[in-house]
Amino acid sequence: MRSIKKTLLATTAICLSILQAHSQQNLPKDYLSKEFHAGRRQALRNLMPANSVAVIFAYPERVFSNDVNYVYHANPDLYYFSGYKEPDAALLVFKETQGTGDTSYNEVLFVRKRDPQQEQWTGRRLGVDGGKSQLGFKRVYNSSEFEKFPVDFKKFSAVIYDELPADATGELAGLISAFKAKANVPVIDKALLNSLNVINKYGTPATLPRIVEYLKKSLKPEVYNSNELVQQLVNKPDSVTLVAVKEKIKSKYGAANSFNDYTVALRGIKQPEEIALMKKTAQLSAIAHAEVMKAIKPSMSERELEGILLYVHKKYGAEDEGYPPIVGVGANACILHYEENNETVLNNQLVLLDVGSEYHGYSADVTRTVPPTGKFSEEQKAIYQIVYDAQEEVFKMCKEGVKYRDLEAKTGEVLAAGLIKLGIIKDAKELRTYYPHGVSHHVGLDVHDKGDYQGDLREGMVITVEPGLYIPAGSKCDKKYWNIGVRIEDDILIGKDKGTNLSADAPRSWQDVEKMAAQNSIFDGAKFPPLK
Repeated sequence: MRSIKKTLLATTAICLSILQAHSQQNLPKDYLSKEFHAGRRQALRNLMPANSVAVIFAYPERVFSNDVNYVYHANPDLYYFSGYKEPDAALLVFKETQGTGDTSYNEVLFVRKRDPQQEQWTGRRLGVDGGKSQLGFKRVYNSSEFEKFPVDFKKFSAVIYDELPADATGELAGLISAFKAKANVPVIDKALLNSLNVINKYGTPATLPRIVEYLKKSLKPEVYNSNELVQQLVNKPDSVTLVAVKEKIKSKYGAANSFNDYTVALRGIKQPEEIALMKKTAQLSAIAHAEVMKAIKPSMSERELEGILLYVHKKYGAEDEGYPPIVGVGANACILHYEENNETVLNNQLVLLDVGSEYHGYSADVTRTVPPTGKFSEEQKAIYQIVYDAQEEVFKMCKEGVKYRDLEAKTGEVLAAGLIKLGIIKDAKELRTYYPHGVSHHVGLDVHDKGDYQGDLREGMVITVEPGLYIPAGSKCDKKYWNIGVRIEDDILIGKDKGTNLSADAPRSWQDVEKMAAQNSIFDGAKFPPLK
């Protein structure tokens, strides 16, 4: 029996050594560095209050079909602060150094245990040694060791954490269960937390009636009816109650609010290494859009265009797309998040393509609207020009010190004036019928990234500028404009004096789109055998 055990141990050791020895070669050289992640952890410490600890968990794996998972996507916050991209993990960041001498530490990473049999099926794992050598952590443990790790969360003045995944299984579920037992923390419901944040940020005696209505609409009935703080405010919506509720929110959910506040402040301003990746993901996405302009034909399908975009992304090394691709022709272009992409023939209707790559975790968000014939009709051109003019005006405002909300005001002003001139609307108040979304959001590790939406634009932010107009069939305007949907979207790096369009390689004006459409494509003449 002992000899069998020794053989098994030896075999396991050999398998691990083989996996290590035959590690991947010729990998990209532009991943974020371990020094970058270490710097972000220190930036987090600088924001944290005295005697506090931040705890960040990995995202759960999720089932795609039967026994097959979706391709795993790391928790952007965990990746941002550690570089770790695998499931079943947790990061602890301490404000102050814990312990003394050689055993002291101010951060601990818990990782998924190495398993040669599993790695043969599902890929290499970083493990404890990789966490130390590749990510630069001095203290790395297997996740199974978290429960017995000697940390007393209850001694800290603040335990800072985000929403705990409710669908966690396996090792991650064990990590979270151990954390809740060790720290005695309340479970955070994201929708409830967002609503409580609204109360905290915008609650005044004047806004209380609107906030109460917001709570009714935004929360599930069971949450709305059972939460003590919500009901307290609903039953007695006065200034005294508001002050009391705000204090209770701070006391009970302050750590969660702090986590969001800190990550918004840090991730909203991109560091030089991040900007380099944002430039790359935006540029390669723009080149893909330009290639579609050259390749598009009336006889093509939505899915063919999607395939061209994705091929170009992969050609440049993008691992994925930042969101499900949107390729909508005609009436489909008037559906903001149309994702079926199953129309088989484009004909002469405008095609809206909202597709951006994800490169080393950083997402682009680029949209172009293209005529399959290579030429805009007069009606298409008229709507397109209004959207283009709005984008041009907002571009001029993309610099430090401009209020974020002013971008939306300028967009509405230009779009409304254009529609009134065409006779599509009579009053600017009707604009939302044809422009139902906002003009901008932060973009980065999430396509709708964390960042400040209330204050001024700041150097280092990367935001979208995406005005659009959508006129579905049956609209109260001339039928010649029906089923025209136009959006033009670019990713803008905010500078001190002006913004830089990171996705400028995709033509924007209708004249430049038509010029690009007249060029030859590498996909021209591509023929495949018919299906039998």
